Amino acid sequence: MAELDERQKRWRLLLGGDSQTGLGKDDIQLDNLLNALYQDGSEPRSAGLGASAPKVSRWLGDIRKRFPANVVRVLQKDAFERLNMRAMLLQPEMLAGVEADIHLVATLISLKHLVPAQSRDTARQLVKKLVDELLQRLRSKTEQALRGSLNRAARRNRPLPGDIDWGRTIRANLKHYQPDYKSIIPERLIGYGRKKPQNLKEVLLCVDQSGSMATSVIYASIFAAVMASIPALKTQLVVFDTAVVDLTEQLADPVEVLFGVQLGGGTDINRAVTYCQQRIGNPRATSLILITDLYEGGDAKALVARIAELKNNGVQVITLLALNDDGAPSYDPHLAQAFANLGVPTFACTPDKFPDLMATALNGGDIGLWAAKEEVVMQRQG
Repeated sequence: MAELDERQKRWRLLLGGDSQTGLGKDDIQLDNLLNALYQDGSEPRSAGLGASAPKVSRWLGDIRKRFPANVVRVLQKDAFERLNMRAMLLQPEMLAGVEADIHLVATLISLKHLVPAQSRDTARQLVKKLVDELLQRLRSKTEQALRGSLNRAARRNRPLPGDIDWGRTIRANLKHYQPDYKSIIPERLIGYGRKKPQNLKEVLLCVDQSGSMATSVIYASIFAAVMASIPALKTQLVVFDTAVVDLTEQLADPVEVLFGVQLGGGTDINRAVTYCQQRIGNPRATSLILITDLYEGGDAKALVARIAELKNNGVQVITLLALNDDGAPSYDPHLAQAFANLGVPTFACTPDKFPDLMATALNGGDIGLWAAKEEVVMQRQG
């Protein structure tokens, strides 16, 4: 039989099948890799340990060679669920053979207490690799957005290089344009005003670390570490399930922060918000970012009353139902509605939008208008 055309091959590889007739040598290799994961399509199978480890290791290596990185991450995630590969990750050679991926790292963090001594260094290296990738992706935009949110009402005519407001400086010096040099020679520099220490903006990230919020915890930890490096902000990070853990002191090392997270367990949001309320020094200068799916295992009525109290005291409260790229989150619609009725912006946010959200919040901007501009779906008052 003649070889299938490109369109037919794609459909055959997508749908699977017993016969490999019409597939070329490379396509058969791809088909075998996919069959190892998706064959049968019903009951999950176990990858096991011991003698099967080299086979799984080769499979992990082969998919990295044969598929692009974004597909590799999908296959890895499916393998964890279908092939019971969590146990395999506890071996150093397995950890060294996988791509750094946010879902993988979330799985690894949830298993960290089970990781044997011989795998811990490899596990930390894998987490560090993902952290470094996320910092590289998100740091520049976050710092630019937040530094730009410094109070522009207080201007300086002798600013430091990093504080120069180039837009206003250029407009103020247009009359000094030099045709011979095709450039403006500024006679007066205009800079952003620096906040005095007692007037620093405060950001408190309060993050649900229950299992369903795993990727949100990772992104929140990265953003907290970046914000903690900005002198004009006082940043705190608190994570919670039924207990509350303050990770603020570890923010200089995001890897250490993630290893301080314990994914899984129940949820007591009211207890966490109570703790955060005690950590707020200047309510009118504080933004409390509550990141949770709002499935409250504690006292929901007391939680709503406490959020109302925080708002009445001048705290800017924002609830993110998720901070990830995973799509529409699952959340408690009744508690979300109760928050929205208090005037608390309640919505899911992707990591790429978070820096602009924080800049808007720190400037005292209208979060509703920002959400409409960014086409973010917010819980409406009703």
